[in-house]
Amino acid sequence: MGCFTFVKVMMILFNMLIFLSGATLLAMGIWVSVDGSSFLKVLGPFSTNAMQFVNVGFFCIAIGAVLVLLGFMGCYGAQKESRCLLILFFAVILIIFIAEVAAGVVALAYSSFAEGILKAWAGTALKDQYGNDPVVTKIWNTTMTELKCCGFTNYTDFTDSYYYTQNRQSYPPTCCVNTKPCSHTYAQLSDIQGCFEQLLTTLKKNANIVGGIAAGICGVEVAAMIVSMYLYCYLDKR
Repeated sequence: MGCFTFVKVMMILFNMLIFLSGATLLAMGIWVSVDGSSFLKVLGPFSTNAMQFVNVGFFCIAIGAVLVLLGFMGCYGAQKESRCLLILFFAVILIIFIAEVAAGVVALAYSSFAEGILKAWAGTALKDQYGNDPVVTKIWNTTMTELKCCGFTNYTDFTDSYYYTQNRQSYPPTCCVNTKPCSHTYAQLSDIQGCFEQLLTTLKKNANIVGGIAAGICGVEVAAMIVSMYLYCYLDKR
């Protein structure tokens, strides 16, 4: 078996795995979004923790669709030796890689700027949509419960919000320690950390794992670009 044939077979198998993973994720995302209750019944005792998956159904659909597209382009392009699909596969992976690197640089160099943007978005959601929009409410409830936090910055994010006015000037239960209703006094005494700071703390605790996963993903993307470009150049010379 020549080098080209070996690389071609590896390209096909690798992208077939990507395609199947994307199809699985896409199907799960559709199932969760359309009929989340039956999905949770299947999980049984794990249904409480799995509620967070119901909130990201559309996210799973988007990621699954991208993986299916990438897997198809890479697998079919290598099988049919299509230079057009191979260079398109390379271009899409390159765009994703550049976007990831750019996002990482911006997050590190302009962390305060990124925090300001997130705070503006979260502030509006907590003030106007929490307690009013079922999707936003479920997402924030899951986040605050899982991370044991309150609001984006702290409990003051809910002051004069829709939830606050509709619940006799009280805060969400997660903003207080074993106290119902969660009044301003108890929320202040509880001093529950905001979700942004709690998320940063969690990421710092698992920095090695997060960094390893990020490095692994980047490595796979670089390898995929090298292989696709090798096949493209080989076919171009033939």
